[in-house]
Amino acid sequence: MTSINLSEAEATYFKRFARWKIIIILLTLTLILTVTFAVTIGPMQISPLDAYKIIIKNIPFIGDLVRGGSSSIEEVVVLQVRLPRILAAAIVGIALAVAGVVLQGLFRNPMADPYVIGISAGASLGASFAIAFGIGLSFFGVLYSIPLMAFASALGTVLLVYSIARTGQGVPMLTLLLVGIAVNSFLLAIISIIRLVSGEAIHAIMAWIFGSLVACNWNYVKIALPFVIIGVALIYVFARDLNIILLGEEQARHLGVDTERLKRIMLASATLITAAAVSISGIIGFIGLIIPHIARILVGPDHRILIPSSALAGAIVLILCDTIARTIVRPAELPVGIITSLIGGPFFVYLIRKRKRSVIG
Repeated sequence: MTSINLSEAEATYFKRFARWKIIIILLTLTLILTVTFAVTIGPMQISPLDAYKIIIKNIPFIGDLVRGGSSSIEEVVVLQVRLPRILAAAIVGIALAVAGVVLQGLFRNPMADPYVIGISAGASLGASFAIAFGIGLSFFGVLYSIPLMAFASALGTVLLVYSIARTGQGVPMLTLLLVGIAVNSFLLAIISIIRLVSGEAIHAIMAWIFGSLVACNWNYVKIALPFVIIGVALIYVFARDLNIILLGEEQARHLGVDTERLKRIMLASATLITAAAVSISGIIGFIGLIIPHIARILVGPDHRILIPSSALAGAIVLILCDTIARTIVRPAELPVGIITSLIGGPFFVYLIRKRKRSVIG
């Protein structure tokens, strides 16, 4: 009887694993098609074949195998304008989506998003200071005032929230949420004062707060990418523990999970990748809220597949939203945060109505 049950369990696992592989492959192919579409569309139309030739030609050792020339203008457009912006959108989408998965799991609340503990307000405060008062910070000899100030301020804000919410027994998630809301409101008031005294810089501050990838270049990609890779990898290592904590902290402790250690590591990792994303893009709403829900519909609640699926879906959606933002009102450009809000707002209302029906039912 035991061997029969084991065989059935193994068959179920391998069937589920095969389905997961298919989903990851399909999402990866969709991401490749999305990048191809984004790199070719714009004021200068470039064919997918020419775009890939330009990219491959600049890869060491492989580039010599590519034949056929392209204009220098096309190379500049692809390599210096569109590709770094697309990669930045992918990095930001991955970071916000994965952070949303983590925080929704920790809070056991489908309405939680990466900004719920004050990350957005902290980053906005740092960026507003840098823009309004011309504060300069350098990294490896290059000036990155806005992203570095936003990154440092976001991390500092979360440390403040965590220290206030911490008790002798650990950090109650409800207390952390309430402290985050309070600190968020306080920082938004300070940001409003900065806007009032900033003069002409108010336009730049508002553009950053709305969220935009227009300034992203290879240097910005290099700033955010290492933090996002490290943070997402660390989160995935604890995917099984995230599954267990969904049962409740008490049950998780009985099953051998150090819940306080898990919360510290997950909060630190989610904060790290969100701060890195926000530092180069500004505040882009709803990605960390809606993408985990879409991924759960596709793959279910198991974090071992939910995390990579959300990462890929986040990259796809934000690349598409940014492509719409930079092309829909040419020659002008919309902040990508406006596009995500137009999409995310109705979805958020749908989630609330769905949850209300489930509670009533």
